[in-house]
Amino acid sequence: MYKIKLTALALTLGLALSSAGAVPLRWAAQNDILTMDPHSQNHTTTIAILMHAYEGLTRYNDKFQVEPALATKWTYISPTQVRFDLRKGVKFHDGSPFTADDVIFTFGRISQPQGTMQTYVAGIKEIKKIDDHTIDVMLNAPTPILLRNIIDFRIMSKAWAEKNKTTNVQDYKAKEDNYASRNAMGTGAYKITGWQPDQKITMVANKDWWDAKNASNVSEVIYTPIKSDPTRVAALLSGDVDLLTDLPTQDVAKLKLDAKLKVVEGLEVRTIFFAMDQGSEELAGASVKGKNPFKDKRVREAMSVAIDREAIKRTIMRGLSIPAGIMVAPGVNGNTPDIDVPHKVDIERSKKLLAEAGYASGFEVPLNCPNNRYVNDEEVCQAVVAMWAKIGIKARLAALPFSQHSQTFQRFEAPLYMLGWGVATFDAQFTLQSLAHTRTSGADGNFNYSRLSDAQLDQLIASMKTETDVAKRNALIREALLRVRDESFFIPLHHQMRPWAMRANVETVHRSDDRPEARFTHIK
Repeated sequence: MYKIKLTALALTLGLALSSAGAVPLRWAAQNDILTMDPHSQNHTTTIAILMHAYEGLTRYNDKFQVEPALATKWTYISPTQVRFDLRKGVKFHDGSPFTADDVIFTFGRISQPQGTMQTYVAGIKEIKKIDDHTIDVMLNAPTPILLRNIIDFRIMSKAWAEKNKTTNVQDYKAKEDNYASRNAMGTGAYKITGWQPDQKITMVANKDWWDAKNASNVSEVIYTPIKSDPTRVAALLSGDVDLLTDLPTQDVAKLKLDAKLKVVEGLEVRTIFFAMDQGSEELAGASVKGKNPFKDKRVREAMSVAIDREAIKRTIMRGLSIPAGIMVAPGVNGNTPDIDVPHKVDIERSKKLLAEAGYASGFEVPLNCPNNRYVNDEEVCQAVVAMWAKIGIKARLAALPFSQHSQTFQRFEAPLYMLGWGVATFDAQFTLQSLAHTRTSGADGNFNYSRLSDAQLDQLIASMKTETDVAKRNALIREALLRVRDESFFIPLHHQMRPWAMRANVETVHRSDDRPEARFTHIK
C-alpha cells in the first residue's frame, strides 16, 4: 500500500514538474538508503540523501569550512557554554516555525541508545532554552570539534514527531519501522516526496527555503540505487542518468574518453578495513572452541601481513585506492604519510606469527562483507579470502546487501567483517571515538561492534576530546593512531578514491565525504 501511494505521488509530481519546465537531476549510485530516520543510522548514503531535507545548526561550505545554517552565530560564554542564535523565520516543510524547542527535542532524540548518531552530539551535556531563538549548549568539557560535530545533528520538528508518534529513534538492528523511518520533514532545500526501497527516491525543491541565494537551478532530484555495475554505467551512457557517483573502476578510463561526459576525480576520506571480535571469550562460528584467536595481537597482525594491498590496488581497484596503514585517510586531521605505512605482504612471517600464537594449522572463521556498498567490496573480500587461505585461515565469506550486512554486525553476530568508515568531521577523533573507544552508552564506542577495549587508547581519546591546544591535541591523535596500527586492532585495507561521472551539462562540486549536494549543482 505504501509503495503504491509513493509511486502515484512521484508520478503526479513528475508530471507537474515537467509541465512547469522542471530541471531534474537524475543521480545514481550503487546502494540505497537504510532509513529516512535522520537519527538512526550513521551511514553515508543515508546521510547524503537526508541532508537535503534535514539541516543542522552549522554546515560546510563548498570548501568544507564551517558556516552558519539553522544558527546564525555562536558565542562562547565560557569554554563549556556556547550560545547559539537561531535563525528566525525558518519554516519546516509543513509550514510550521522552527524554534529552540525543536533543537532541544532533537538533542534528546539523537541521544537515544538505539540509534548510531550520538557521536554528532559528543561532549554536549545539555541544551538550555534562553528564548524561542536562543539556546545555550552546555558542554561536559571544552570540545574542540563541536562545530564540525553538530553539522550532522539534524533538527527534527518536535510537533511533527509527537503528532506522528515517532519521538523515539527507530531501532534499525531490530528491523523496527516507524513514521520517521518512512517519511521526512525538515527545513532543508529539498522536500523528499517518496521512497521506493531499492528503486528510487524523489525530491522537489523547497520554494520556501531560507537560503534562497544559495539555491541551485535543480528543481527536482531523482536518486536511483543501481547495484549492477554494467547497468549503472549503461544508464549514464544512454542519458537516463545525469550523475553517477559509484563508478566501476574498470570503466573510468573509458568514461573519460566520452565527449558527452566528464569525470571529476578526487580522494574520499574513507578507509576500508576489517574489524574483528576481540571481546568474546569464544569466537562465534569459528573452528577454534573455548577461546578467541582475535584476542591475540599476533593473529591479528598475521592476518594483516598476509594481505597484498598493492595487488588489490593493481588488479581489483585499477589504481583507484591508496593502500592503508592507519585508520584515517589523507585529508583527515591526523593522517600523515610517515605513519600511514601499510604492512608489506609476507606470508612466511604471517605463518610464523600464527604458529607462535598456537595456530600453526590456522583456523576457520565466518567473514561478513557487503556486496553493494564500497568500491568492489565483494571482489576485495574474495581476494582477501584467497590470501588468508595461504596461511591456513579459512574465511567463510557471506556477502550481503549493506542493509542486511549492517543489521548483522550491529547485533554483534559478525566475528569478522568489512566496514568502510568515512570521516564526516575531517578529524581523526571521529574515527577513534566511534570505532576504537570502549563501548559505552553514549558517543564513546557507539560504532564499536568489535568489542575492542583498550585502557591506554581510551585515555588518549578522552584527552583529545577536550584538549584545546592544537599541537598537543594532534600529538594525542598521532599516538592513538599509532597504537591502533601497532596493535593491529583493525586491519586497514585501503583509502578509497572516488571519481564521479556526469553529463557534460552538469556542474557540481566534488565532495570528498562522498555526499553530493544538489545545492552545489547546476544543470546548463
